[in-house]
Amino acid sequence: MNQNSPIVIGCDHAAVALKDIIKAYLVDKAGIEVKDVGTFTADSVDYPDYAVQVAKAVSDGTYARGILLCGTGIGMSMAANRFPRVRAALCSDLFAARLSRQHNNANILVMGGRVIGDILAIEILKTWLETPFEGGRHQSRLDKFDQVC
Repeated sequence: MNQNSPIVIGCDHAAVALKDIIKAYLVDKAGIEVKDVGTFTADSVDYPDYAVQVAKAVSDGTYARGILLCGTGIGMSMAANRFPRVRAALCSDLFAARLSRQHNNANILVMGGRVIGDILAIEILKTWLETPFEGGRHQSRLDKFDQVC
């Protein structure tokens, strides 16, 4: 996965502010193109609507990577992981972000806007973006995912 490949991002009303911070970092600091599928206001919305858009785009190969944000990240993770070839990882610390890539080859990063602060979110994002998949024994485990779906 190319570190600079475009990313699709989506959120619900609980994480609009965090989405804007992450998007600004990706575009302005990391030089990564971002497709923002919303939401764009703090008006209440249903998180599955945005999880589906991001997960579908990753599942069908339109985007190699995605980011989903909601209040806790739990609902987005549950919705996204229903799609084939999607490995959405809810990360609230750097260790989880690193291992989600090294061992699980996560292709969607999920974070909770009400759980972590802006600075930690950016550090999690940077770790997730910079950590390569180790492959090897981990690939055979991931292959079993595809046998289920």
